This record gives sequence, C-alpha cells and structure tokens, in this order.
Amino acid sequence: MNKNEFYVYHIVTRNKMTTGQIINFDKNQKNTLYRFFFEREQLNSKGEDFIKILYGHYSNEGLNLSKENAEVAINYVGQTIRAIREVVVEMVRLQEHPEYPSRLSCLYAAKSYEDALIWKEIFDSYNRNFLQIVKLRVIGNYFEGDANLLPKEDGVPFSQKIEQAREYWKGNVNDELTELLINGKIEVVEIIDDFLS
Repeated sequence: MNKNEFYVYHIVTRNKMTTGQIINFDKNQKNTLYRFFFEREQLNSKGEDFIKILYGHYSNEGLNLSKENAEVAINYVGQTIRAIREVVVEMVRLQEHPEYPSRLSCLYAAKSYEDALIWKEIFDSYNRNFLQIVKLRVIGNYFEGDANLLPKEDGVPFSQKIEQAREYWKGNVNDELTELLINGKIEVVEIIDDFLS
C-alpha cells in the first residue's frame, strides 16, 4: 500500500452508496456542504428574501415580523453565519495550507468505525437523516481536523474567526471531535450498516 492509499468510514446522508461505487473528488467538484451553505435561497411565500423582508417590515416602531418571515430570517442568518465560517476557513487554508483538501470540495470521513458512530450520534441529536455507514478505500489526500476547533457560529470579529480557523488547520492536536477531509479517487469497498434496508 503506498502512502496515499488508506481506508476510512463515511456516514451516508443523501443517496445510498453501493459496493464498488467510485467517487472522484478534485478541487473543482463541490460537495453537499458547499451546496447547502452557498446555493440555498431562503424565501417566504411571496418570494421575498431576508433583506426584502427586513427593509419591508421595519418602521419607527421597530421590526415586526410574521411567523413565516421570522422563520425565513432565522434560517437565513443561520445559513449565512455558517457560510461565513466556511469562507473564513477556506481563506486561511488557501493562504497557509493549500496542500490540504478543501472543506468545500471533499468527502467527510472518520478514521474508524467507532468515530463514525460518534458522528452518527451527533447527527441523531440534530434529527439528521442518515442511510448507511460505509468503508472507503481512498487514493488521495486527507486532513485530520478537530471539528470543535472550527470558528464558532457567533458574532465575534472576523479577526477572531481567522485565528480560530488557524487553530483548526493545525490539525487534530487534542483528538476531540475527529473529522477527516478526503479527496482523490474514493471507492466504496463495504456497506457496514444499512439503516433503511
């Protein structure tokens, strides 16, 4: 086995995988994280986005939002703060560690089946749908990070978010919440668990 060939585990959340399936992740391919944070639009039933809602419902008495518009606002702010986090993390990666896989163009994996179960438990706590745990053979690159070190979803200054991103890219030094970012040629070699058989 050469140094760029390794085995990892992946939690499948969108479309079921099959044994022998090949996934090629290169720097031009965008993943689900990218599409979720950068391509989704939050609109109310009138087709208004958060900015139109904000300007259309602000008066001298303050901001008065219907339940629907408040949900659009909350969803937009949540999506935007996460997109900002990913942009900051990507900016630091490009400047300081361009050799690492991008969080926006990779497949997320776990080093071990036990680590995959930890992520499954986290997904459960968010009522996130998951379909399988699969074992993958990878010929490519990886970065082992600690997801707890990612910039927080808060309103701190960008300079602090940049420092948090630098800590993340130092790698999984505390062995807390391990995530592997993998790219290259990825082959499904085994379906370990199939939750919706």
